[in-house]
Amino acid sequence: MKQNKPIRRLAVIWGMLLLCVILVQGNVHAKGVSDYGTLQVSGTHLVSSKTGEPVMLRGVSTHGINWDVGYPYISKEAFQTLRDRYAVNVVRLAMYTTEYYGYCDKAGAAESQSVVQTTLKQRIDTGVKAATELGMYVIIDWHVLNDQNPQKYQDQAKAFFKEMSEKYAGQNNVLYEICNEPNGGTSWDDIRSYAQQIIPTIRSNDPDAVVIVGTPTWSQDVDVAADKPLEYNNILYAFHFYAATHKDSYREKVKTAISKGLPVFVSEFGVSEASGNGNLDTQEAKQWLDLLDANGIGYVAWSLSNKAETASLLKAGTSKTSGWTKKDLSAAGQWILSQYPVRSGEGTTSMLSKVTGLKVQRKSAGKMKVQFSSVSGADGYQVVYSTNKNFRKAKKKILHNKKKILSGLRSGKVYYVKVRAFQKQNGARTYGAYSGAKKIRVK
Repeated sequence: MKQNKPIRRLAVIWGMLLLCVILVQGNVHAKGVSDYGTLQVSGTHLVSSKTGEPVMLRGVSTHGINWDVGYPYISKEAFQTLRDRYAVNVVRLAMYTTEYYGYCDKAGAAESQSVVQTTLKQRIDTGVKAATELGMYVIIDWHVLNDQNPQKYQDQAKAFFKEMSEKYAGQNNVLYEICNEPNGGTSWDDIRSYAQQIIPTIRSNDPDAVVIVGTPTWSQDVDVAADKPLEYNNILYAFHFYAATHKDSYREKVKTAISKGLPVFVSEFGVSEASGNGNLDTQEAKQWLDLLDANGIGYVAWSLSNKAETASLLKAGTSKTSGWTKKDLSAAGQWILSQYPVRSGEGTTSMLSKVTGLKVQRKSAGKMKVQFSSVSGADGYQVVYSTNKNFRKAKKKILHNKKKILSGLRSGKVYYVKVRAFQKQNGARTYGAYSGAKKIRVK
């Protein structure tokens, strides 16, 4: 998280629709590892090595896993809530290098530095295992902040990433973020020199790993990095913003970097001020997410925590460590986590009624008929069907009437089907709630 960082029009209809978004209480399907497989960087985009299609990561960062505002949320149950309720497909594990219980400087913690390091690596392993079991991507974040220049603890970083890349080399869902927010006058040449030591260390064990590299001035100067990029494949360059502080001039930095061919990734953002506190600015945040979506740039929200600051996604004092609903979320959490399902095409809004009367019928071999009641005000319908009851690897069809023969199905297989209505506003679809699911065995 940034600390003490230097310092539209909103389309009316779209804004009203987003304000009406209901946080999804049923399962949604955020595309993950089973859909994309190993990730790679192509041009300015993160893409699937399996299909070649662009990959959009929308995620959440822990607070510091060093502290009790961060590590209680490292669990399969917490990550599953993020995935299934809020369409999150990547989790970032933020491990501070300094401050209390820091990996490189424990700063007054009673335990020895060795014990601190062992504990933090165990927490990372818990997070990686949970994400892996859930088919999610996970970022291991070397959270440089108060230490300012990543070169200060370069030897420790090399040893850490050597161990991490050896341990997780066989996995296709782990990304490495090697320096969170260089600051305090740290130059791009400093960062570049550091990265030239750390990246080969990782690649010696995990040759195709995606590595995220921080940029100067709390990971804001991506335009500077674009003038002298690193000479490695599969590198993303970190950009961080806090919407109530960082506005048009910072968006220009991102646009400049993209225009020069730099692959940018927002590994941390918030709706608050740069301090992590203060006012929220959802209008600016919407402009940011619109820009990132339009350019295929992934983003990760700070932070999954109940810490008493406005950037936290959970309300201060919330005791639940998973299974959160709207009442457990802070104002920032409600806004951000309502955006993800809508922007990934998995959201619901209160503007349309739930589809009712869904019926499915077997037809000739490999076919079924889907029929349902019309919804007032709908511009069309989305039928979702899968052989998996949780709708993993689901197929989707857009309809403009209330019945359809689906073909090309696998004979003898059981299919699960659900439907929802949509409206079109400003070129984007906004969805009503899904119908109840039906199942049928195809001839």
